[in-house]
Amino acid sequence: MANKVLDTMGLKCPQPVLKITVAMTDLKDGDTLEVVGDCPTFEKDIRAWCERLKKPLLWMRNEGGTTMRCQIQF
Repeated sequence: MANKVLDTMGLKCPQPVLKITVAMTDLKDGDTLEVVGDCPTFEKDIRAWCERLKKPLLWMRNEGGTTMRCQIQF
């Protein structure tokens, strides 16, 4: 299993979820994608994306200020 990190800092909705969608083409079952971003709707958008695509959101945390980090399993 691989863990890939995706930096979406500075990108605004819907760019972070579009970047995740592109990145998932390189991931295999069991891999995880760690995403960091500072979009004001980051948490809401990631949760909705995971629910829609039925991908487990392993965790979501605030890294300080507006920076959020999460991990999604594929």
